[in-house]
Amino acid sequence: MRIRRALTVLLLLAAGGCATGTPEEEPGGGLDITGGVTVDHALHDRLPQAVRARGSIRLVTDASYAPMEYYAADGRTIIGFSPDLATALGGVLGVRGEMVAGEFNGALDEVAAGEYDGVLSSMTDTAERQAKADFVNYLSTGTSIVVQRGNPEKITSFEDLCGHTVGTERGTLQEEMLQRLQPTCEDRPLVIDSEPTNADALLLLRTGRVSAVPIDFPPAAFLVSNERTGAFYQLASDVQYEPGLFGIAVDKDNTALRDCLREALQRLIDSGVYADLLSRWNLASSAVTTATVNGE
Repeated sequence: MRIRRALTVLLLLAAGGCATGTPEEEPGGGLDITGGVTVDHALHDRLPQAVRARGSIRLVTDASYAPMEYYAADGRTIIGFSPDLATALGGVLGVRGEMVAGEFNGALDEVAAGEYDGVLSSMTDTAERQAKADFVNYLSTGTSIVVQRGNPEKITSFEDLCGHTVGTERGTLQEEMLQRLQPTCEDRPLVIDSEPTNADALLLLRTGRVSAVPIDFPPAAFLVSNERTGAFYQLASDVQYEPGLFGIAVDKDNTALRDCLREALQRLIDSGVYADLLSRWNLASSAVTTATVNGE
């Protein structure tokens, strides 16, 4: 059957309202993306029995990373590219893509413990994380440095973070990058302030308690162009550091779900639905052309 996705657009609660790349429909309106995607019954039948019985794939996410995954104005509904992608993947697989709010740090452990089927939370696919999970890669991007508007500390490179207190979200690649930089700072010590969420780290930057926050380029670009937050933040430079792949993390023993998600993503890429979703959220520059697992 043909799948019709009416994707509701609501205003951003914490990070600000509409911005470049955010759909401009009024709250409660819909963006109708009708593609030539049909349920793949063979893929559905290959899903783990628990997923088929439940009728959904439960994906944990930290909803503080607009435009990837964030809360709508009601403070409960998770919107953004990631939930749209989950909906589209579920459409191919004949189940619901269910986004469940949780903490980024420790999400992989919760998947390993069976609390969730996977992580869909702008998680970078790294060799260290591959020890815990397999990643179905869906986006390519790097890290940008966000500073206060006007860049009062004159930070223009990653090395310039030495001598400053820098905010980051706990458990992220960016925290790891700062930890690697720290020993090289020598007589200009780098103080790392790790917070539970990206929103917490950005609040520290906005109030001047940290000098910068490195985050992935898509949310950084959204932040500095958003009409509610652009007055407070800017990019330190146009450089994207350590480019890599985002992936949906799935337990390494759950190869059936991993392979079904990869094949469903490839269906979305081939049908053009993936490109439509990227365009909707102004992410076309981060597109992948092939659905891979662990970058291969």
